[in-house]
This record gives sequence, C-alpha cells and structure tokens, in this order.
Amino acid sequence: MGEPTATFTFAGLTFDWSVIISTTVTFVIIFGVMFWMARRLVMKPAGKSKQNFLEWMIDFTNGIVDGSLPNRTGTNLKFFAFSLFMFIFVANQLGVAFVVNVNDVTFLRSPTANPLVTLGFALVVIGMSHYLGVQKLGFKRYFKSVYLSPLSVLLPINIIEQFTSFLTLGLRLFGNIFAGEMVLTLLWQMANSAGVVSFVPAFLLTIVWQAFSLFVGSIQAYVFVTLTTVYVSEKIEGVE
Repeated sequence: MGEPTATFTFAGLTFDWSVIISTTVTFVIIFGVMFWMARRLVMKPAGKSKQNFLEWMIDFTNGIVDGSLPNRTGTNLKFFAFSLFMFIFVANQLGVAFVVNVNDVTFLRSPTANPLVTLGFALVVIGMSHYLGVQKLGFKRYFKSVYLSPLSVLLPINIIEQFTSFLTLGLRLFGNIFAGEMVLTLLWQMANSAGVVSFVPAFLLTIVWQAFSLFVGSIQAYVFVTLTTVYVSEKIEGVE
C-alpha cells in the first residue's frame, strides 16, 4: 500500500516477496505447532495437555460450522473451516510479533495486511459457496434461489450483492489488520522522535495496542470463518 516492496517476475506475473515469505512462515508455524500438538495422541488425555487444547480448537471451529451448517455439507467443511481459521489467526498475529524491514523494504509482516491475499481468500470462499450451491441444487434451482428470490425483478440487486459480499469479506479482514500494523509503525516512529521523553509513553502504548491487535486478529479470524459458513448455508438453503 504505497510502501517499497521487493518483487520478482515469473511467467509474465509479478510476485511480492513479502507475501511469499510471510505466507510460508505462517504455514511453517502452523505445521510445526499442529505436528507438536498432535504427537502421541491418547484416548483420554489428562489435565491441561496439548492434546486437550488441540481438541478444544477443533471443537471451537466445529461449533462455528454447526451453527450455520448442521448437516452433511457442514461435516465435510469442518476440516476446511479449521484450516482456514488457523491460517488467518496466525497470519493476523504475525505482523504484531514480527516485522522484518531491510533498507526500508518489508520482507515479513502479516500476510493478511495485503489486500490481494484477503481478496484471494474471499474469492475462494465465495466461489466455493456458489459451487456447492450448484452441486446441491442444480444450476436452475440454484439460479432461482440465489438471483431470482424473492422476486425476479431483484436480479440486478442480487448480482450486485454477490459482488459486494466478496469485497466486504476480503476488505474487512485487510482493513483491520493493515490499520493495526500502521498504528504500530506510527508508535515506533513516535518512540524514536524525541528520545526517552517519547520512548516511554510510546512503549507503553505499543504494549496496549499489541494486546488489542491480538484480540482484533482473533475476532477477525472468527468472523471470516463464520461468514464462510453463512455464505455456504445461503447457497444450499432448503437442500438438507
């Protein structure tokens, strides 16, 4: 968003190194944590074990899915919802904990602070919801349910609604995470502006804002997954 970035071109397409590096780091963190937590599983874990926490996280995302899709479709989407929640949650927190900047070029930050990443996720979610709608209803019933309901005269509005759902889903996540990182950047600049006089209050404000950013990042992951299930539910309504 107006800041210097390192890019490279492959097959005529331009790629952003910060997105690739940050996304890869996010995947590595998730894989490492999940691999560690899923090792040596037992039937009845005792106490506050890592397995209990893993099962709690799975039950949490399963609960989100069951709230909108208490059917076979929901069952099939539970692993996707868990994976989506974990990626967005870790990606949102990455920029709060780590920002790598070399010669004023950022190489590591929250992947979700890039609009192309969040809009990409939104495109996958909206596209999947339409695909499942066609798969469950058939194209004719799907088209009538999504675009001609409750009145056929509302077709233009319903088409616009699908497009705005895609935009709001992606830009909501991007806006919240990008704004949080911008505030942290401004606080860092404030800390270095006037020595100790500015460093102490800026340091305290940074701690408070980081805690708030952790909360916002968690809420945004929850909202994104919840809206995913809601959109799918709307497209297959009346099938099961």
